[in-house]
Amino acid sequence: MPAERQAAERLHKVLARAGLGSRRHIEDWIRAGRVQVNDRPATLGQSVTPADRITVDGRPVLLGAPPKTRLLLYHKPEGEVCTRHDPQGRPTVFDRLPALAGGRWISVGRLDINSSGLLLLTTDGTLAHRLMHPASHLEREYAVRVIGPVDGAMLERLRHGVELEDGPARFLSITPAGGEGRNRWFHVTVDEGRNRLVRRLWAAEDITVSRLLRIRFGPLQLPRGLGRGQHRDATAQELEAITAALQPTRPRTAARGGGLKASRRRV
Repeated sequence: MPAERQAAERLHKVLARAGLGSRRHIEDWIRAGRVQVNDRPATLGQSVTPADRITVDGRPVLLGAPPKTRLLLYHKPEGEVCTRHDPQGRPTVFDRLPALAGGRWISVGRLDINSSGLLLLTTDGTLAHRLMHPASHLEREYAVRVIGPVDGAMLERLRHGVELEDGPARFLSITPAGGEGRNRWFHVTVDEGRNRLVRRLWAAEDITVSRLLRIRFGPLQLPRGLGRGQHRDATAQELEAITAALQPTRPRTAARGGGLKASRRRV
């Protein structure tokens, strides 16, 4: 087989590995005509070799040796959004991140503006895609303060599964973590990244979440001593652990039973 055919790779994977964005975003760029290969509009699923000339928005993309993957652990404070540019001018998580000589930081999922805690960011679009993909089923653990009466029957329903607007969902685990009266803390775990899932599960039982802090993503914990707004690079051991957690993927654990119809009220 000719050498150039052996070296051929899908275009979206090559650009994602170069840190230009997630595979989903790059596919959107290809559809929009922003990517060209050898002065011709790129197509979805197209393969390229190191000999091809690739441009994005007219700017050449250098395809040398793949850059070293960086994974950042960031302690997101409340009040920041996870978009790169906010039309309302609110602070974004990207404002605090270290500058890169090439490529860009890609957020692994999001935390809403009123949530805080561990947010992962990487320079490797392929890694970001795998970490966010529903098939990964990586656990996310949160410390949650809720307002309202919580009893054992309610906790069992949330473990068993409730029906939300976008399908059934449940907590894999719920552990009491202190508090008293109508203000109580729990540690909860989910294995998917649906929008505002933790808040919506509690809202299904007419319970309001007043604080939400992500303390774990897969095998990675929010580091002790990492203050709000601070970040650090993942160690080699942490990067190895999160990569290993993706192999192999396991079948999805669906919410058991039909569950209870959820309130559509958003928190």
